[in-house]
Amino acid sequence: MGIHVLKWRNFMPTIELQGKTCFYQDWGKGYPLLLGHSFLWDSAMWQPQIEELSKNFRCIVPDLWSHGQSDPLNASLTSIEVLADNYWELMQALKISEFAIIGLSVGGMWGTVLTLKHSKAVKALVLMDTFVGKEPAPTQQKYFGLLDFLEKEKAFTPALLTQIVPLFFSPVTLSQNPTLVEKFHQKLSMIPPETIDGIVTLGRAIFSRPCLLEQLENIQVPTLVVVGQDDIPRPPQEAWEMIERFPNSSLKIVPEAGHICNLEKPVEVTSYLSDFLKQHLPVLERLIHL
Repeated sequence: MGIHVLKWRNFMPTIELQGKTCFYQDWGKGYPLLLGHSFLWDSAMWQPQIEELSKNFRCIVPDLWSHGQSDPLNASLTSIEVLADNYWELMQALKISEFAIIGLSVGGMWGTVLTLKHSKAVKALVLMDTFVGKEPAPTQQKYFGLLDFLEKEKAFTPALLTQIVPLFFSPVTLSQNPTLVEKFHQKLSMIPPETIDGIVTLGRAIFSRPCLLEQLENIQVPTLVVVGQDDIPRPPQEAWEMIERFPNSSLKIVPEAGHICNLEKPVEVTSYLSDFLKQHLPVLERLIHL
């Protein structure tokens, strides 16, 4: 039986972290997976993957602060490391001592920090459409400018949406999957003004992140890097920069996909994830037949 988003959203458990309420999805049984979604999206973006992965694994998928149903961002969040600490606390509260991480965009950034800080707990790592080096100066300036405008307007105005929405999708998606693009456009346009400051604060933390490239050699666990061939914010050359530094890694480039490759090419990406996880983690199906 598939998971339907409208049903999910009514049954999200919550946890208090640093005095704020974090909503998260918790589906399936088996070896735990912690999934981190992209900036400006929420846990529902993982629906196609959860439908498949929850057959063999337990999928835990938090909403970022100021995203989805989670509370507005705590003012103490000034770096990606705080997110890593928050989601480590979530896993500890759930009494999960070891797990794998799948992180897309900012999810991959905090997922890398969490893996470096708790290397004995994280047994496999998937980084999708992300980069853990410093933000290049030209794009940092561009994104800071967009965040300044968002902070001033307290809304995703039509002018802002025209600049932001195309950043997330490949040309093929923009032309051939207008439903996906329009749903994202509408979702951003409906974000309430009281949420904007938290989104801006998180965005500034993302684009002022420190460089972790020299630390990647310390991540010994199996690592899969996935990137859309046409990802604008995080192009494939950045994936190559990371892959060269991991001791135990592989790379998948998703044709005709952009920054949200898991929704642009859900069948292909889910297959990559499932194959990798089944290769490196205990699988519920396998355990049942022992």
